[in-house]
Amino acid sequence: MAEMRPAVEMKDSGIEYIGEIPVKWSTIKLCYVTDRIFLGKTPQYAESENANLTLGQKNNQLYGIELKDVKYSTDEHYNSSKDEDFLACGDILLNSLGTGSVGRIGFFNITDQRFLTDGHIIVIRPSNNIQNKYLFYYLWTLRAKFEDDAVGSTNQAFLTVPKIYKTVLPYPSYSEQQAIADYLDDRCSKIDEIIAEATASIEEYMVYKQAIIAEVTTKGLDKNASMMDTPYIWMGDIPCHWELKPFRYILNERNEKNNPVKSEERLSLSIDKGVTLYAEKTTNLDRFKDDFTAYKLAYEGDLVMNCMNMIVGASGVSKYFGCVSPVYYTYYDNEPDHITAKYCEYLFRSRMLMRVLHSLGRGILSFDRGEDRVNTCRLKISRNDLRSLVLPVPPLNEQREIVDYLIRYDKRIDSLISEKQALIDDLQAYKKSLIYEVVTGKRRVV
Repeated sequence: MAEMRPAVEMKDSGIEYIGEIPVKWSTIKLCYVTDRIFLGKTPQYAESENANLTLGQKNNQLYGIELKDVKYSTDEHYNSSKDEDFLACGDILLNSLGTGSVGRIGFFNITDQRFLTDGHIIVIRPSNNIQNKYLFYYLWTLRAKFEDDAVGSTNQAFLTVPKIYKTVLPYPSYSEQQAIADYLDDRCSKIDEIIAEATASIEEYMVYKQAIIAEVTTKGLDKNASMMDTPYIWMGDIPCHWELKPFRYILNERNEKNNPVKSEERLSLSIDKGVTLYAEKTTNLDRFKDDFTAYKLAYEGDLVMNCMNMIVGASGVSKYFGCVSPVYYTYYDNEPDHITAKYCEYLFRSRMLMRVLHSLGRGILSFDRGEDRVNTCRLKISRNDLRSLVLPVPPLNEQREIVDYLIRYDKRIDSLISEKQALIDDLQAYKKSLIYEVVTGKRRVV
């Protein structure tokens, strides 16, 4: 690995997104260091299968590239594509389409297979006068700039090839480019290994958390309790003194319209945070209109459920009084501490029950989100199917013990997850800063 050297004399590059560079470096436009910049070959889907490439959200061992199986019209279509349509080792792939996706970048380093890529991927083929990995690392630092350069509507922003042509980059000598690429390969691979380990730990925590929820919500906390068989595979045996009840006999449905208007506090429902204030929403799917009378009311302690997204965990007990989407279901109990609603929340956010809900999903639903936006969603859970769903019901005192246990357990697991996520965030920020400083010469490696 190249050793760190003292900084050399710097000069203003004249480019805002580059800043200062070493005096001996120059700048150059991307079009002068590339053989081709072109859009990928759009696949034609039909019967036979061949490999295709796309860009993922996270960098992995393929520098952000994910393999994807697609169906082409015929093998002849795939095999008759021009050689220039296929990716070459050293190509840089840049996603050009989609808000939140523009600027994703990958480095193609496969030599033993032939691949095409999607038509919204810009393929940048470096020429011999630039080190391809150095160029990849530099363009990696411009992901936010590429997103800003995208044009078009909010939901369909796209980046044009002519815009890419004009990108300016720092231009050290080829030997310096090679040293920078080698240095960043070494450092970034080590950072990515730590990030991968931390990410795997988070996933393990989540799996373990789901296992605990499944265990205590169907088996209870008393390890010595006598058990009885149930006809439901997903719950298995339950304590003999528990009951099996259809959901309609566990919680009461609330179907109260906000008309006349009783609340203008808009509530949102997300998979990760449950019920939140609309101002704190984590998804852009909830779009409220100005007419509050079109919505339903949810009270503090109500279990709010998205009839479409409950199959992926969109259920939660509300801490607020407010109005929710008319496509949501709301349920309540008669307990002062809303313990049964909270117990049901854990059940409905468990993987085991989400699989059951998925099997109950039916049809395709479309609904108006306003501003000429229409969302479609498959697998809506009908009210009747939900009401008929049989659940295990412990006595109230055990519900309280179970919920208290899971709250304490959640805090411990969430604390561990937060620590790992903080480490990942710090490493990603360090990696971003490191790459930028090295490819622009602000941190010397030769």
